[in-house]
Amino acid sequence: MGAAGRGLSTDEVQSIREALAAGRKPRVVFTASAGQIAGQVGQVVGLTDPAESDEFVVVRFGRDELPFSPTDVEVAPKGAGRRVAEPKAEVEPVVEPEPVVEPEFVLDQRPPVRREEQRVETVEAAEAKPARRPVKAAKPKGPAGLTVTLAYAEGEWTVAAQQGSKSLAKPYVVKPAEALRMVALVDVPGVQEAVEQILAAERSEAEQQAEKLRAELAEIEARLAELREAG
Repeated sequence: MGAAGRGLSTDEVQSIREALAAGRKPRVVFTASAGQIAGQVGQVVGLTDPAESDEFVVVRFGRDELPFSPTDVEVAPKGAGRRVAEPKAEVEPVVEPEPVVEPEFVLDQRPPVRREEQRVETVEAAEAKPARRPVKAAKPKGPAGLTVTLAYAEGEWTVAAQQGSKSLAKPYVVKPAEALRMVALVDVPGVQEAVEQILAAERSEAEQQAEKLRAELAEIEARLAELREAG
């Protein structure tokens, strides 16, 4: 087939589509409607949607991949163009360059500016430009602080825990011995002495109550013994 070929038929387009799906790149010859590259050989590398454009046959020619119409190419005969021909470079006629006249340098078509005025404009431009503020990197937020409180009130020791604004443990009663062990972990002068004074006062009060209860119990036992003898 020569440069004045008839182009691709519907069946040939379908055969090319199947060849592309199989991983082959069919060779085609450009027809006269392709222009100056008529008679050259290219490879079909893809078919786009015919509904979007009449030039849906993508052909690799040399280093380019260009879309063509089915009338621009036809199936290449066997043995034609094993290697894809690259377009021949057109030889442009040598034209003697005309002498170049350097234009006069102008700045916005304004009269020449004196050095003093240029200096003033530069200062004004520098003042008008806003100064960049240093960007401070945001520090990552750590976990909220944890507060454990050991308190003594009305003869009872209580412990509470809070993290930030969240209450982890409501105040609950602990034994004096446990409170003393907790205070022993805090090496602060005066704290342990204050706790020991509180415990000593409680111990003295408890002993007084025990003596009073023992005296009352003795009176009750004596009364009970008298009642037994009377019976």
